[in-house]
Amino acid sequence: VVQLVESGGDSVQAGGSLRLSCAASGYTYVINNMAWFRQVPGKEREGVAAIDTGGGSTTYGDSVKGRFTISEDNAKNTVYLQMSSLKPEDTAMYYCAASRIIGAWFQASSYGYWGQGTQVTVSS
Repeated sequence: VVQLVESGGDSVQAGGSLRLSCAASGYTYVINNMAWFRQVPGKEREGVAAIDTGGGSTTYGDSVKGRFTISEDNAKNTVYLQMSSLKPEDTAMYYCAASRIIGAWFQASSYGYWGQGTQVTVSS
């Protein structure tokens, strides 16, 4: 079993920055992909950023490319999402997810472990 705990969500002004953290514990050796998803009530869950924990390859959703950066600290079993130039449309609940599957990327069904979510609110 893998447990994920997110932190770092907050309310910020447009143009501001935030860094989200996702700390993994338990059988973390089974993890091959980690990702951040976000969801707004009434809308579909959206893949934001994902990272291959073995090789370090990353991918980003089109709406956040150039503004968000996903990174990992393997020593701390933690994945980060650095968010810059935030926009009101970035407002959502952000979820961290972990997958045993190599190349899971934004296939939400491939992620067997999810955190509880952390709220990001961006005001104009």
